[in-house]
Amino acid sequence: MFRFKSNMLLTLLISTALIVSACAPTGTSEVETPAEDAIGFVELDAGDPIHLAFMLPTTGGAAVYGTAASNAMEIAVEERGQIHGHDINITGEDTGCSAEGGQTAAQKVVADPSIVGVIGTTCSGAMTAAMSVISGAGLSIISPSNTSPKLTDANETYEPGYFRTAHNDVFQGRMAAEFAINELGLNTAAAIHDGDPYTQGLAQVFVDVFKELGGTVTAFEAVNKGDTDMRPVLTTVAADSPDVLFFPIFQPEGDFIAAQSAEISGLENVTLFGADGLLVAPFPPSAGEAAIGMYMSGPHVSGADAEEYLDKYLDHAGEPPPGPFGEHAYDGTNILLDAIEKVAIVNDDGSMKIGRQALRDAIASTSNFKGITGTLSCADKDIQGTNYQGDCATGEALAIFQVGEEDVASETAFPPEIIWTPSGN
Repeated sequence: MFRFKSNMLLTLLISTALIVSACAPTGTSEVETPAEDAIGFVELDAGDPIHLAFMLPTTGGAAVYGTAASNAMEIAVEERGQIHGHDINITGEDTGCSAEGGQTAAQKVVADPSIVGVIGTTCSGAMTAAMSVISGAGLSIISPSNTSPKLTDANETYEPGYFRTAHNDVFQGRMAAEFAINELGLNTAAAIHDGDPYTQGLAQVFVDVFKELGGTVTAFEAVNKGDTDMRPVLTTVAADSPDVLFFPIFQPEGDFIAAQSAEISGLENVTLFGADGLLVAPFPPSAGEAAIGMYMSGPHVSGADAEEYLDKYLDHAGEPPPGPFGEHAYDGTNILLDAIEKVAIVNDDGSMKIGRQALRDAIASTSNFKGITGTLSCADKDIQGTNYQGDCATGEALAIFQVGEEDVASETAFPPEIIWTPSGN
């Protein structure tokens, strides 16, 4: 049986073993494996599986992200097979891409003392609500797609045990603003968010950098999640006829903004610009013809490793990824598995214990991990004068996409064409 030395409620969560032997990419993670641990151990008898969990959206509009990430997690676990003779099991909780869903999922996860580490969440709002619950329970969590700057800002939301392989939106917001001004020659901009930490944070970085580069911001507006009539806010935005409208919003609200913008006087010539919240296969057909020519910023990986991963995904799922960030989940899962393998204390009888603080330390000390998404290091980073903790990635795996007629005509055309990258590749 599992034994966890803490005061958490003991429960049992049935899971399905994923067992296939292969090799997985590794980085360097040097950390000692002490006999004692400051926040306790997960203890496994011989034959007990190592239990990982995910906290991802499996329902709702953001489920495409959850599908891409959970499949990536399964691929990494299948490749690893075992760690020190122990199988690896995965169970999951639906976050629904909401604060309420994130908090509920976190409470369910921490109630199970057998869980060693977590992959998630997808949405920054879900993680904002879940962070203190996960951290307080001594768990380590690696997000493949949280991008809000506040989550890793040492003076904001960040709490120990949180890491991410996704980029920080201080990179994405700057890239989008620089592209709008330097590449498209646009001088005035408006932005719309929905109050979510991701959408508001990214929109704020965009407008701040846009102004820094000499542009004029004409409006910074908000809609509510669940709104379907975007005409009032679009009419407000149209009053100053901005050159570009930046709306880093998820479906379905983003669909309505794009589609209804074509109806508003003053927005006839506006350049629509979204972000990774809409970089999913269903968006262009849902938004319709108004989305043709629209720009989007978001994650991008290329090269032989990325092509190999896509083949693995196709073999595993039988279809292409429906959204981005699967590669980030794959890298995050392998970082977690490497850290578990490093810190696990194995006894002669095959039993094993994993220190929770040791696991956090091992993830934090990960350096020069050669992943699909780039070379990842999880030590603290100073980015534009702010101390960020838990950011393993940089801004190297980003690009600008443009929606074409073929993307609107069919979901199978996804992803849209990449037209620009910060590196020029």
